[in-house]
Amino acid sequence: MIATRRSVDGFALQVMFGLCLVWGIQQVMIKWAAADIAPVMQAAGRSGISALLVGLLICWKGGWDQVSATWRGGLLAGSLFGLEFLFISEGLQLTTAAHMSVFLYTAPIFTALGVHWLLPSERLRAVQWLGILLAFIGIGVAFAGGVSWDNLDRRMLLGDALGVLAGAAWGATTVVVRASRLSEAPVTLTLFYQLIVGFFGLLLIAVLSGQVTHVSLTGVAITSVLFQGLVVSFCSYLIWFWLLRRYLAANLAVFSFMTPLFGVTFGVLLLGEQLTLNFVIGAVLVLLGITFVSAEQWVRRRLRKALGQD
Repeated sequence: MIATRRSVDGFALQVMFGLCLVWGIQQVMIKWAAADIAPVMQAAGRSGISALLVGLLICWKGGWDQVSATWRGGLLAGSLFGLEFLFISEGLQLTTAAHMSVFLYTAPIFTALGVHWLLPSERLRAVQWLGILLAFIGIGVAFAGGVSWDNLDRRMLLGDALGVLAGAAWGATTVVVRASRLSEAPVTLTLFYQLIVGFFGLLLIAVLSGQVTHVSLTGVAITSVLFQGLVVSFCSYLIWFWLLRRYLAANLAVFSFMTPLFGVTFGVLLLGEQLTLNFVIGAVLVLLGITFVSAEQWVRRRLRKALGQD
């Protein structure tokens, strides 16, 4: 076991760049393939593929012995994980991938609020409260990016709202993991709970809503599901957990904010999505706020250095 975690070095930065690139293009892939396979079916397919692979990994490395102590938290975390991807799937049919990429990554805000009330050791500091305020102001400004006062785009506003709800579900999932016995379980088991519960839940929703029939096995559809299942949900998540065990989480959090920037960029370049000035300003405020919340210690050090206090 590694006793100390070190600051991000050149190797970690390169790995984080690759991870953020992969995560950033994920929403674009879902929307790109939506005409051939319903987004909720894509989410179910990716979760099923990844659950199978993670399950085999647990069989190899061990971890099933902790199921009896963690299954309740696992079911709750998995349900929230499935809810997150339901919101993403439905939201992407109404709004742009660029918008979804920004609103989804409000998750750290909701995580910080949750642990503030549940874990006394993780109370929010002044800089973090400022970050939360900036983020919510940014959400309001960015929402206005979907508004034309002559023609209110209700579909985009609803899609944006679903993006925020997806971020809230993601944040709640993290809170459940932090506040339950899952915090002491192997990361592979925690990930397996989320994937397997999400798979069955999303598949059931697809069946009940009739979306299970919206599947055409085109090259685009297969590429999207395999990319999400193999590259995103399996490889990238395990690499991320590996980094968290070796490097300071606050340092990694700073670089993880490249993800929504990549998401916006890919949405514009690959899907031809248009950005409004309101959305751009709001997105900047949201990302700034998330930085203040997730990398509070790093921000404080930078502020002290800027003020000449170090």
